[in-house]
Amino acid sequence: MGTENRHRPGRLHQSNKPFKSRHASKNSLKEKSKGKVNRTAIKRSGVKTVGKVDRRNAAKLEQQRKREEITRLHRIFEGRQGAPKIVPVISLCPDTDVHVAIASLYRSLGQEPPSTPYEGSILDVERFKQKLQLVPLRRNFVDVMDAFKVADMAILLLSAEVEVDQFGINCLLGMLNQGLVAVTPVVQHMDKVAPKLQASVKKSLVAFNQQFFPNEEHLFTLDNESDAMGVIRYVTSQRPKPLAWRDLHPYLLADEVQFEPSAHPEYGTLKVTGFARGNPFNANRLVHLQSFGDFQLDRITSAPNGSTGNDMDEDEKLLDSPIPEEQDDLVAENEPDFMDNEQTWPTEEELAAGEEQMRLMGRQMDQDGKVTKRVPKGTSAYQAAWIVDSEDEDYSEDEDDDEMDMAMDNEDDAEPADVEFSQSSALDDEYEDIVLEEKGGYKDELDPEEEQRQYQQYIEARQKEFKENQEFPDEMDTPIDKLARERFARYRGLQSFRTSPWDPYENLPVDYARIFQFENFKRTKSRVVTQAIVGNVKPGTRITLWIKNVPKDAYAAYNKQRPYIVFGLLQYEHKMSLLNFQIQRDNAYEEPVKSKDPMVLHVGFRRYTVQPIYSQNTNKGTNHVHKFERFLHMGKPSVATVYGPIVFGKVPCMFYKETDNINEPILVSTGTFMNTDVKRIIAKRIVLSGHPFKIHKRSAVIRYMFFNPEDVAYFKPIQLTTKYGRVGHIRESLGTHGYMKCIFDGSITQQDTVLMNLYKRVYPKWNTELWKGALDSSEYSSDKIITD
Repeated sequence: MGTENRHRPGRLHQSNKPFKSRHASKNSLKEKSKGKVNRTAIKRSGVKTVGKVDRRNAAKLEQQRKREEITRLHRIFEGRQGAPKIVPVISLCPDTDVHVAIASLYRSLGQEPPSTPYEGSILDVERFKQKLQLVPLRRNFVDVMDAFKVADMAILLLSAEVEVDQFGINCLLGMLNQGLVAVTPVVQHMDKVAPKLQASVKKSLVAFNQQFFPNEEHLFTLDNESDAMGVIRYVTSQRPKPLAWRDLHPYLLADEVQFEPSAHPEYGTLKVTGFARGNPFNANRLVHLQSFGDFQLDRITSAPNGSTGNDMDEDEKLLDSPIPEEQDDLVAENEPDFMDNEQTWPTEEELAAGEEQMRLMGRQMDQDGKVTKRVPKGTSAYQAAWIVDSEDEDYSEDEDDDEMDMAMDNEDDAEPADVEFSQSSALDDEYEDIVLEEKGGYKDELDPEEEQRQYQQYIEARQKEFKENQEFPDEMDTPIDKLARERFARYRGLQSFRTSPWDPYENLPVDYARIFQFENFKRTKSRVVTQAIVGNVKPGTRITLWIKNVPKDAYAAYNKQRPYIVFGLLQYEHKMSLLNFQIQRDNAYEEPVKSKDPMVLHVGFRRYTVQPIYSQNTNKGTNHVHKFERFLHMGKPSVATVYGPIVFGKVPCMFYKETDNINEPILVSTGTFMNTDVKRIIAKRIVLSGHPFKIHKRSAVIRYMFFNPEDVAYFKPIQLTTKYGRVGHIRESLGTHGYMKCIFDGSITQQDTVLMNLYKRVYPKWNTELWKGALDSSEYSSDKIITD
C-alpha cells in the first residue's frame, strides 16, 4: 500500500466559519485570527539545569563561608591577645548611676571595681575568654554619639521610678539614625517598686525598648551577682552587628595619648595608642581627628598589650610607614586659575575715569582708622552718615540715558580748560571732609522685652511665608517700578521641565572650580574600597599611630573621661566636592525649615556646619534638572546639597539645629549620602501670574503679568499655562501698559489664572566649616533629680 499524502494548510489558509458557531460572525473571527503566525520553538541554549546534588553542594559551600566569616569576627575578641569589646554604658534617666552598674559587673567576677570616675576600664572575663572595655559616659550628647560610632555592644540604664527624659530620647534617636548597635537594657531601682507593680513596670519598660529596638525582648537587672553575671554572659555571647559605613574605614578608640613637640612651638606629633578595628590602617592614607580635621601619618608601630601577663615589655615594631609617592596630600580643594577666563583689559580712559570716581567718592580711611567723607559745608556727621555713595546706588538705565542726553547737549558749549579748573576749585571751596562716627562704637542693644517682641515678629513672618508658599507655590509679583526683563534676567523658560536641554557646565560659579569631579564615581568607589581591604595592620592589633603636624590643642582636648576616637580615611575622602544627601524631615520638628538655614551635619564620623539647599528627589527627567524647594516639606523625601569632603558608601547623615545648650540639639532631618554628582541641576522656579481681562473663544487679553510692552516682547517665546490646565502663548502686545493678546488650546474662563514659569539654576554657598562644638564638655542638667 503506498504512502498517503495529505495537504497541510499554511499560515495563509482561509478560516471558514465553523458549523453552529453560536453568535460568532465573520468579522469577529477575523479579529480573533488577526496577526496569526506559525510559532517556532525557543531554543534554550546555554541554560544549564542544576541538579539536586549540585544545589546541595552550593548551599554547603555558602554555609561554610558564613561560618568562617563568623569565626573570623569572633577570633578578634577571643584569647589573651584578643581585642576587648567596646561596651559604652549610658544613663538614659536622670536618676540612674553608671558607676553603680559597672561596680556590680566587677563584683560579680570577684574583682575590685575601678576607683577613677568616668574613665574607661577593661574587664577581663576569663570564664568566657573575652575582655570588655567598659566606657562610662557622662550625660553629654556628643560623647554619646562618638562612643556609639565605635561601640560593639551597649548597656542602656533605665529607671523603674523616673521616665526617660528628653536627653535620653535624643540619644536613642541618634543611635538609630547613625547605625544600630546591639544593646543590653538594664533597669535600676527595681527594689524601690512595690512587688505587685514590678511585673507591670517591666512590661512597660520592655514596650518602651521595642519602640526603638523591635527585636529586643530582654530586660536585665543588677540587683545581685547572678543577675550581673547574666548581663556579662549576654554581652559576651552576642556577636556585634556590622555597620557597613564604619567597617569600610579603620578606626581606633584611644587608650593612651602622648604629644611630642616639633620645631614649631604650636605643632607636634600626636601618638595615639589603641586597638585597631575595621579595615587595616594604611600609613599612606589620612586620619581624621574629631573637631580638628584630617592629618597625615608619620608611621604605625606596634604597642605592648598589657593583658598578656608577661613582665617583659614587648619591643616596638614598625608595622607600616608611608611611601612619599603614594601618600595622600592635605590639598582639599583646587586653586581656580582666573587667567583661564575671558580677559578684557581696561583702557587708559577707563582707568583714569575709575581713579577720578574713587577720588570724588570722598570716602577714605585715615591712618588712625577713622572714616572720612566729602560733603557740603554745614553738614553734620549724623547727616553725612545717611548720604548714599555712588557705589551703593542701584544702577538705573533711565538715569544713565538722561546723563548721556545732557552730555550730548553740552558738547557744543565746550569751555576752556582754565574755566573748568576754576569751577572745580569753586566746588572744592563748597565741600569739606567730615570724620564719621566709628561703626564699632555704635551700640544698638535692645532691652529683653523688645528683643523678645522682635523675635516673635520674625517667627510669625517665617510662618506666614511658609503658609503663602504652600498656598501659592513659587508665585511672585512682577515689579511695577522695574523692568521685568532686568529683574528676571537670569531666568529662562523651559518648554518641558523634564526633557528640555540644559547644559550643566553653563555659567558655573567660581566655587565649582575649587571642587573635584569623578569621571566615573561608582568605578572609583569600587577600586578604593577594594584597595582598603589590604593592609599590614591587622584588626585587633594594639598599635600606636604617629600623627604628624597636629596642633597642640588636639592634645589639650584629650580627656580620659571622654572618648577620643581616630578614624582612617579612604583615598580621596579629603577632597572637596558637591555632596547630595537623600533626606526626610523628622516628624517631631514642626517649625518651617527653609533652604540655607544653618545646620550641623553629622555624616558618618565627621561633623560640619552647613547651609544646605533642598530640591525634589525625582529621577523622571532626561535633562537631570530638579526643582528647588524653598522649604523642606513634611513626609516628602528631598535632596540636600552642600559642599563638603567626598564620602564613599551609604553613609547615614543627620541635620541638627543648634540651641544654646550643646546637649539639646533639635533633630531636623535624617537620611543617607546619595552621590557627588556635580551635573545635577537644581532649578529655582518662579511663577508670574496674570488675569484675563477679555475672553473671546480661544483668545484672551491678559493683564497684570507685565506693565510695559518691552517686557511682553521679551517674554513672548515662553509658553503660558493656566491653573485649569490650558496651554497657550503670547500673540502680541496691546497698548502701553503691559496688556497682551494670548491664544490657548481651548477656551478659558474668567476665574482662571494665566501663569508663566521661569527657571534659574541655583548653587549652594561655600560655607562648610568643621563643627567644633564637641569641645564643650558640659553635661545635660535640665532634668536633675533633687533628693532630700
